[in-house]
Amino acid sequence: MEFPDIIAYAVPAFALLVIVEIVAARLLKRGRYEARDSAASLFMGFGSEIAPLLGGGAIVLAAFTAAYEYRLFEIPNAWWAVTLCFVLDDLRYYWWHRISHERRWFWASHVVHHSSQHYNLTTALRQTWTGQILGAVLFKTPLVFLGFHPAMVLFVGALNLLYQFWIHTELINRMGPFEWVFNTPSHHRVHHATNPKYLDANYAGTLIIWDRMFGTFVEEDAREKPRFGIIKNLGTFNPLVISFHEWIGIAKDLLSAKSLNEALGYMFGPPGWSPDGSRLTSAKIKERWVKVHGERAGDAAQEGAVRPAE
Repeated sequence: MEFPDIIAYAVPAFALLVIVEIVAARLLKRGRYEARDSAASLFMGFGSEIAPLLGGGAIVLAAFTAAYEYRLFEIPNAWWAVTLCFVLDDLRYYWWHRISHERRWFWASHVVHHSSQHYNLTTALRQTWTGQILGAVLFKTPLVFLGFHPAMVLFVGALNLLYQFWIHTELINRMGPFEWVFNTPSHHRVHHATNPKYLDANYAGTLIIWDRMFGTFVEEDAREKPRFGIIKNLGTFNPLVISFHEWIGIAKDLLSAKSLNEALGYMFGPPGWSPDGSRLTSAKIKERWVKVHGERAGDAAQEGAVRPAE
């Protein structure tokens, strides 16, 4: 069973679209590019393609091969199977993505993608050098165990990533009824924003229906422009700092841990967790925002989690 390496084929299109967006952003005076930031994003993207070649790819392949040997069903190489695999993989992506925001161990890898204070097509290429192995083994292997061929699972995962490239832009506004089902630039700008009302929302890959179903959908508010980056921005374009700063933070916290519970909290609690509660998690930031803006603001955010985009 063979599927094309669509990411490799798409690289020239990525480069062309980045150039088009740069020109359009300057002409329309919308969106922002910063040369050092974009260079860092491109370097991180290049590194993410190299990292699996250092042994991680072999580990994932071994896990997939073992799972497929004991597969529950014989799923054929048919269009319906690819479609079903894509939908299930998109659901898988939603939960993996959500956990990557809610648990620090996984956030340490995913934070790389959120570390840019700019939101453009090069941001889509700012990918982690760590965490790909664990994510694939924990969350993709079950699809192989069900009976989807490993090549099919890798193919639909690549399709999902390919879809997500174009939604990293400030040039496209709202898209009408399309937004009821699919992830869009508007939805994903919310996800990348650090505004309290936007934190920890819109985890979708391709289908926004998962956020609507599980209560994590928040609609972009034209009155509040998203601010991009992370809660404590890095202030550097050094790829090594971008890639490993949160892992270093975890290591420092573990050295200061006074008990096993504290150590586990530092590793698997929400980002910002601390034993005495002195640090800010996203939940605390949102609570403070609601207190300042009143309960009505919190209610509005909840309505956005279940209301179709207009």
